[in-house]
Amino acid sequence: MRVGFYALFDIGGTEIKYGAADENGCFVKKGSVKNPVREEGIDSMLELLEERLGEIKKEFPVNGIGVSTAGVVDTEKGVIEFASDNIPGYTGTKLRDFFEKLAGVPCTVENDVNCAGLGEAWLGAGKKASPLVCITLGTGVGGCVIINGKLIHGTSNFAGEVGYIPLAGGTLEELASTSALVRRVALKKSLDVCDVDGKKVFEWAQKGDSICLEAIDSMLDYLAQGIWTISCIVNPEAVVIGGGIAAQKKFLEPMLKKKLSNVMISNVFETTRISFADLGNDAGMLGALHCILELESVK
Repeated sequence: MRVGFYALFDIGGTEIKYGAADENGCFVKKGSVKNPVREEGIDSMLELLEERLGEIKKEFPVNGIGVSTAGVVDTEKGVIEFASDNIPGYTGTKLRDFFEKLAGVPCTVENDVNCAGLGEAWLGAGKKASPLVCITLGTGVGGCVIINGKLIHGTSNFAGEVGYIPLAGGTLEELASTSALVRRVALKKSLDVCDVDGKKVFEWAQKGDSICLEAIDSMLDYLAQGIWTISCIVNPEAVVIGGGIAAQKKFLEPMLKKKLSNVMISNVFETTRISFADLGNDAGMLGALHCILELESVK
């Protein structure tokens, strides 16, 4: 392995995280900045990425670049196949070419949920588990499947999109996301949804608020149904729950496990490790690092 570091980016619609790390996942630089894309357009976002890469290159020798990003990614070409309105104008962006022309080093581009899963599989709560399923709960619900350390992408790069799992009353995303939880609480309390967020819901719940406790209970019912559906197909050794909700591990873990014990066949429940993510905001960048290291090992 050459002496040097890896420039890492985690691109979301609201925020861009960036940093530099060695091949062991030890960061020597980390930061985050608001993504200007919704106010100023895609060119402003690309200019920002160029600036942050320039900063990293001035401080450290860069062996490669790993990118974790929102959107459907063609990993072979490093192109954004589809992105929602959270990053307007992003669809079709040739992100790998963009970075490789700037830096003259190899670049990998992977979906952010896939990267978070790879990070947890490599250095976090999913270590040594196969098959491993990671589920992220936030504005939406995302997921990925990892077998023997390798992501399963599927024919259309759609494997692991667990948010689309149909349940009675809607999809897993519509019923179990943090945004669905917030909407449920806001409606019951007759509050504007802008005045409620996930953190407040859990703060109120831990003070005994019955509306919040009931809403969390419903969310966990739907999540348990989703995990059981996934288990019937993949039968994972471990399921890792990520996203901002992972910060509520102590509060949620016993309740979720109780619900899973009620819906899953006993031997499947007993042999499935249910964990909450360990790596927090670093998971995406560490997964991106894993991708670029894998590329190097193949060459």
